[in-house]
Amino acid sequence: MADIFGVPTSVLLGQLLLGLINGSFYALLSLGLAIIFGMLNVINFSHGAFYMLGGFTAWFMLSTLGFGYWTTLIAAPVAVGIVGAVVERLLLRRLYQMDHLYSLLLTFGIALMLEGLFRHIFGAAGKPYPVPSGLTGGINLGFMFLPVYRAWVIVVSLVICVLTWLAIERTKLGAYLRAATENPALVQAFGINVPLMLTLTYAFCVGLAGFAGALAAPLYQVSPGMGSSLIIVVFAVVVIGGMGSIGGAIFTALALGVIEGLTKTFYPAASSIAVFIVMVLVILIRPSGLFSREA
Repeated sequence: MADIFGVPTSVLLGQLLLGLINGSFYALLSLGLAIIFGMLNVINFSHGAFYMLGGFTAWFMLSTLGFGYWTTLIAAPVAVGIVGAVVERLLLRRLYQMDHLYSLLLTFGIALMLEGLFRHIFGAAGKPYPVPSGLTGGINLGFMFLPVYRAWVIVVSLVICVLTWLAIERTKLGAYLRAATENPALVQAFGINVPLMLTLTYAFCVGLAGFAGALAAPLYQVSPGMGSSLIIVVFAVVVIGGMGSIGGAIFTALALGVIEGLTKTFYPAASSIAVFIVMVLVILIRPSGLFSREA
């Protein structure tokens, strides 16, 4: 293949594909963050900790309880969602009418406690998680050898993101949820249990983070710090896309994953800050985010 700006085309396409894989994880995590902020008005800094909790739950179910990969992929996010529902019921519910700073501080404290607890129990070293037998091997794309599991990650992430967006933006349930966040008293008058709806929303969103953690387990070692290394980037994704914009979070996450891949190809030294450079430029030009509904 011909070179592009001195870079072999095969290398460029390979980095773009790897960037898309990273972007799929950003999309799953930023999707939950955007929904929680847009619907519950909460800045959930514990999202990375729930991602880590999903990875450890999947690892524990596989290595200790003897569950298979597909069972853990379903059970781990359900378990994380239950933990999230308890957190929302006992703690977050008290902060809905307060300044965003209080929810940020609370969720940041929860993240520190969870990460510290798991670091104390399991140590800082990662735990191996094998690729399931049905998803081993690879696909020869001509320019690179793509592992089947990485292709599975891209497909399932995109499907879940699209289905979630459709559920919130195009269904009656999503309309009820949006109405409940804007005028809970009126929606309650129609016989809808608004507190339960908000609890289930938060549980579903942190369950998405748990699902991303279980999905990432075979790709990266499961460790207490796996969430803290991603959460800052994911917050940048949400800010760029527009706080509360679900479609914006999905599109921005995939786009920034590709931008990271391109940066690693042409200027590797800047790959770790490329997302934040984009965030600064967006804040200067459009502080509310690229896809925000605010004027």
